[in-house]
Amino acid sequence: MIGKIKRKLSDNIMDKFSMDFLRNQVLKNAYGNDDTVIAKLDPRVLLVWYLFLGLVPWFVNNLYFLMGCFLLVLATTIIAKVAGLVLVLFGIGVFSQTGYLFVVSLFFGGDASTIIPLLTLTLKVAICSLASVTVFSGLDPDRLSNGLMWFGCPERLSFSISYAYRILPMLMEEFQNILLSYRLRGNPPAHDTFMGKIRYLCYQVKIIMHAFYPLMLNTAKRSRTTVEALEIKGYRFAAVNQEVRKMKLSSLRVTYNDMLFLAISVLWISVVVLLSTI
Repeated sequence: MIGKIKRKLSDNIMDKFSMDFLRNQVLKNAYGNDDTVIAKLDPRVLLVWYLFLGLVPWFVNNLYFLMGCFLLVLATTIIAKVAGLVLVLFGIGVFSQTGYLFVVSLFFGGDASTIIPLLTLTLKVAICSLASVTVFSGLDPDRLSNGLMWFGCPERLSFSISYAYRILPMLMEEFQNILLSYRLRGNPPAHDTFMGKIRYLCYQVKIIMHAFYPLMLNTAKRSRTTVEALEIKGYRFAAVNQEVRKMKLSSLRVTYNDMLFLAISVLWISVVVLLSTI
């Protein structure tokens, strides 16, 4: 019975850390949230909302205000249907760092009073991180680029961000091909037992580290081809032409849902500020 439980647990671990699972989670977070409420909002509204929650908490140390902002971004993250892998990595990164700092503070003579400052720092990082995840999981490359362009960002900067989104599936495909080539030439350890699966997982991590340089080289080659194709189609002229800019920004519309989203956010922040001052 115990052996069957171990085999089932090890199989579940290997399924969760497979390359196909990681690729599907990344692509789902970047392209699979078009049907959510957040994805239907105007990109300018989302960027303004993100700037407020990404900057203001760093200048405030009130624990109640930070907790209220955290609950707000947590709700929007749930509404945006962010991929589970992203949330797991977020939790591990934020809260493990806080625990590490708490242990170090105790080692150097600290006490339980350090929990409040560390909790304040954790809430600030968590608010900024969840706001970023909410906004950028709900914006496709074109809408994000148009929103940045409307605020006066240079065309090349907005296009670079949009291109980084578009090249993501290509990067994942190239990365998987490199991993497959390493596996064909390698000799992986047996993974019939639980310890064998752990060694196989370490072997996979080693292959991923070795695949980094070929991935960057192949991506650089494809980027050059993309740049040449853009130059042939007159990208430099389109980047500075006002008519092209007007055509791209004509799709931006502030609707009733955008105003409702801003009103709810402002009302919640106002209530939190009021309660924190009482």
